[in-house]
Amino acid sequence: MEENKINSSKEFRPRKKLTTAQRSADTMTRVMGSWHFLIGFFIVLLVWILLNIFAWASHWDPYPFILLNLALSCLSAVQAPIILMSQNRQTEHDRSMAEYDYSVNRKAEREIRDMQADLEEIKSLIRGLKK
Repeated sequence: MEENKINSSKEFRPRKKLTTAQRSADTMTRVMGSWHFLIGFFIVLLVWILLNIFAWASHWDPYPFILLNLALSCLSAVQAPIILMSQNRQTEHDRSMAEYDYSVNRKAEREIRDMQADLEEIKSLIRGLKK
């Protein structure tokens, strides 16, 4: 009876080896989606802007901050596909987990149906003994 026990999903699921690109996309997404990154990024932006506004010697990026806009555009152009790759991999993982959960639920449903049939048989045997 022990082998029929339904265990947690982690025990049945084999670990899939991630490629280097998948691991790096997950790591970059985890880092870029953190408060530490956002706060640090806003500090860098603020320093950039303040240095260019109040610098006496040379303004390497005067007021419309065209170089800053270019850097931010490049960052967005690289960051968006990386985040999408990580989300696609996570979606694939979620889909496989849902399929596994479905198969576990189907097995549990069959076992419950078998138990109900056994109970009905026991009830009919008890009724037969009472008569």
